[in-house]
Amino acid sequence: MTAQETPSRYQLLDTLRGLCLLSMVAYHGMYDLVDIFGLPSSWYWGRPGYLWQQSICWTFILLSGMCWQLSRHHLKRGLILVGCGAAITLATLAVMPSQRILYGVLNLLGLCALLMIPLHKAFQKFPPWAGFFGALLLFFVTRNISRGSLGFEGLVLCQLPAWLYQTDVTAVLGFPSPSFWSTDYFPLLPWFFLYCTGYFLWGMLSRSQRAKKLLTPGVRPLSFLGWHSLLIYLAHQPVLMGIFLLLGQLAH
Repeated sequence: MTAQETPSRYQLLDTLRGLCLLSMVAYHGMYDLVDIFGLPSSWYWGRPGYLWQQSICWTFILLSGMCWQLSRHHLKRGLILVGCGAAITLATLAVMPSQRILYGVLNLLGLCALLMIPLHKAFQKFPPWAGFFGALLLFFVTRNISRGSLGFEGLVLCQLPAWLYQTDVTAVLGFPSPSFWSTDYFPLLPWFFLYCTGYFLWGMLSRSQRAKKLLTPGVRPLSFLGWHSLLIYLAHQPVLMGIFLLLGQLAH
């Protein structure tokens, strides 16, 4: 596919990412109100809140994998994301250690982008449909790996040996120690496989002129948010905390 055949942006992808960002901001706003400011909310910690959170991370990671082949400067982008993830870790440890973030979503997306650089040529040899279903299957099989088993949610295929979970260093891979904790934890396993699912999904869609045509239009305000997703992600929590603290002061 030549550069002339490829639109500079597939606006629908940015629109979907913008919608996902709005959902994320709302979810984190509720988290601040419930966990930090003590607003009673049983549903948030129950199944509805869990499904809301999962819908955000699944969508965003899948879209990020789809967009890998559309972006340039993968090394630079990956290093920026890992650096921003490290900055968030340092900031939470310094300012709010009770809300510390280790191996959060930005770290994951940065590592995924970097890993795809050497894997791209090998993945191009796979039929996109085979890569898609293979990566999706691996994601489902490894979904519970950070909990000590292979399987998906309540389905446990087998328990993994305890020696894999002895140090926090391996937490980045998906093998955290029993004492490890993070308020935002996205290890490479299983999430790299979902990222690869998005990569291969784009491989299938890019072969269809009709699919590419459908992906071209979007909703401009949402596309704008999607295009500036990193900046919004970095800024939204400090802004939310500032708003809630100000409202709390005004209420008193």
